Amino acid sequence: MGLQVRRGVRKGRTPEFDVRRTAFGFVLLAVLVCGAGLAVRTVLTSAERHPVVAVASAVVLVAGIAALLRVRRNRRAAARAAAAAVGTAYEVVDAALEEPPTAGAVPGGPEPVRPVDYAAMDPYDFEEAVAALCRRDGCLDAEVVGGAGDLGADVVATTPDGRRLVVQCKRYTSGNKVGSQELQRFGGTCYAVHEAEAAVVVTTGEFTEPALEYAGRCGIVCVGLDELAAWSEGAAPPPWYAGAAVRPAEG
Repeated sequence: MGLQVRRGVRKGRTPEFDVRRTAFGFVLLAVLVCGAGLAVRTVLTSAERHPVVAVASAVVLVAGIAALLRVRRNRRAAARAAAAAVGTAYEVVDAALEEPPTAGAVPGGPEPVRPVDYAAMDPYDFEEAVAALCRRDGCLDAEVVGGAGDLGADVVATTPDGRRLVVQCKRYTSGNKVGSQELQRFGGTCYAVHEAEAAVVVTTGEFTEPALEYAGRCGIVCVGLDELAAWSEGAAPPPWYAGAAVRPAEG
């Protein structure tokens, strides 16, 4: 009677080559690479407008890859981890892209400037804010010169086309209006004393009709609160480009 001999498997024996499992691994890797590539491309496309999305998606992808490495011995779990990572990245991107655009935003253009409450500023801060607007729009040497004895000039600058700009700032409440006498005082100094080639009066209030009529005759541009908001938000050109912002002819 012969004895049956049981052959044990040696420890450390190299497993046999499995074509099916190897092919499945390559397919899984290809799906992961393609999905991650598409997600990265989408994130990069929207990164300028949504930087938070780019960071969040990158974190999700890294976490997914880490999970994949942890479960590399279990291919089904790896497939689920890869799909979850890519899917979550897409969800983050889609949620951000579905956010309603900011009012005044231009697709593909720069982010619009947020509204500024100029009426809440004190007079000095208001002058500084107007000077900052001038510098933003090309008057790089704009500076505040207002104070005692300024003779009506609060901000002086040189426009991008080389003209001398003189601005008077009137930080008024909504119920106050700039009258014709104030315009006349400014008109008497902006050209003769300050040698303005573009004269502008900016206020957080309004102008009286006589003040507007005088300004029109003297070539002074009047910027009320609505016009100031439009200028600040980029919805209107700088006031020195207005047709009246030129020095009247002498004689």
